[in-house]
Parts: sequence; C-alpha cells; structure tokens
Amino acid sequence: MSLSGKTAVITGSNSGIGLGIAHELAKVGANVVINSFSDTDEDHALAKAIADEHGVECRYIQADMSDGDQCRALIEKAGSCDVLINNAGIQHVEPIDKFPAATWDRIIAINMSSAYHTTAAALPVMRAAGWGRVVNIASAHGLTASPFKSAYVTAKHGVVGMTKVVALETAEEPITANAVCPGYVLTPLVEKQIPDTMKEYNMTRDEVVRNVLLERQPSKEFATVEQMGGTVAFLCSDAAAQITGTTISVDGGWTAL
Repeated sequence: MSLSGKTAVITGSNSGIGLGIAHELAKVGANVVINSFSDTDEDHALAKAIADEHGVECRYIQADMSDGDQCRALIEKAGSCDVLINNAGIQHVEPIDKFPAATWDRIIAINMSSAYHTTAAALPVMRAAGWGRVVNIASAHGLTASPFKSAYVTAKHGVVGMTKVVALETAEEPITANAVCPGYVLTPLVEKQIPDTMKEYNMTRDEVVRNVLLERQPSKEFATVEQMGGTVAFLCSDAAAQITGTTISVDGGWTAL
C-alpha cells in the first residue's frame, strides 16, 4: 500500500494518537500536515523530524480547533487534502448538573464541530482531486456512554452520526468516510495520569491499569498509537474502498459487552 503523492491533514497531532497516525501515514508515503493550537519551535521541529524519518514532506500548521474559521483556514493553508483525519479532542469529567457551560461549549466545538468545519472545507478539494478519505477519530464513547462525561459522549456520538451522513453524501464518488472508535490508548497523557491514580487508590501501577483505567476494556491491554495509525492507514488503502459510513472499534472488546 502506498499513499505516495497524497496529502494527509491530521488535527490535534503534535502528540498522542494524532502523532502516531502522522507517523504511520508518512511511513506509507503520504505527505503530512500536523496541527495543534500552539505554535512553538518544538512543533515545527516535530514536523521536520517526521519528514526526515520517513522521506516525505511534513508541515506544522497552527489552528485552534475551537474556532470554525481557523478549522477551515487549516485546510486552505494545507493547499491539498486527500486524507482528512479529524482527531482533535479534549475531555472534562464532572456530573452534568455541575458541568461548566463554557467547558461544554468548548468540548463540543473541538471534539465535534471542528470535524464539520474541516470536512466541509476538505470535500471540495477531494472532489477536485478525484479521490478522498475522511477518517474521524471518535471513541468507544461514540457508541456507548459513561457517567460524568456528558459533553465528550455527546460529541463523539455526534461525530459517528456525521460520519454516516458524509459517507452517504459521497457514496457515488471515490471518497469514503469512516470513524475509528478507540478505547483506552497508551498515550503520554494517559501515562501521566497513572502515578496520581496510584496514590489516590493506594494501588500498584499494574493494579491501576487493570482495575481502574482498563476496567471496561476486556483485553486488559491498552491499544497503541501505532495500532491506531495502522487502522487509519488501512482505511486509506484501496482495500478499504468499499468501507464507508461505518465504525471500526479498536477497544479490546469494550463495545462487545
């Protein structure tokens, strides 16, 4: 499989799942645009490191995914967009009656509305190129719910629904739209949570991972960013040309329960 000559735009991709996807798509030849809300020397150095490692073009473009105009400008600045990966996301955990309204609005904007804005901007570019892939990184919480995560669950369910709509609107074109629904993925952000949780529950690291973080993940193993990237790369391949409008769970059996 090769994505040589294609350009992939990945939102929220200077760390974690997004960065893992960037590496896997670059590995199969795609030129890559990575993104986050910051604009530091480290961000641009990260893009250069991806380019140097995989022999592709890689740029970093700053855009705040809570701002619809900036979402659309990201696609414009990218110049081309054969593959769009909507990955940007934030989380907040609190009972719904105490959930801050401003936090709700920001989660909906970044986790869901940003995907609408980037997709709306990218589809004309894909149509002009005669080919395209939209992959939305949803969540197991796009298919099921947990308490205290009202905004996140709402946004991710919305992303799954929008994915189906985009798939139907492009069904007769060489464009597909799918959602990947990860469970817990071992990212630097998750890794940082483990020591505090160990102290809170007076548990060992293994106990925290198995009994707290992976309580609902039957495999009792984290997915990896490489597995996430590999799944996305498959959805961008010719083998997946007739896979559209669906969800692929990478959750160790979570949504099988």
